[in-house]
Amino acid sequence: MEKQFEAKLTGSDSLIDGIVTPIHYANYGLAYDFRSIDGTLHLLIGKDKHGHWVRIDGTEPYFSGWVDELAEQIPA
Repeated sequence: MEKQFEAKLTGSDSLIDGIVTPIHYANYGLAYDFRSIDGTLHLLIGKDKHGHWVRIDGTEPYFSGWVDELAEQIPA
């Protein structure tokens, strides 16, 4: 299993620091669960059947760009 890692997402006022935990999620296989350090943001992303990164779950509202921003930080 992959290890947790730190990530940052661009908020409306500042960067949002968080921890990403790789998890296995039904219908998506390996997914990535971002939780902000301050507890205000949760974002779960995974790849759909076409290989595109999509938001699976998380807090509302959210910026649609966060999906790609988080995907870019996933270790190769």
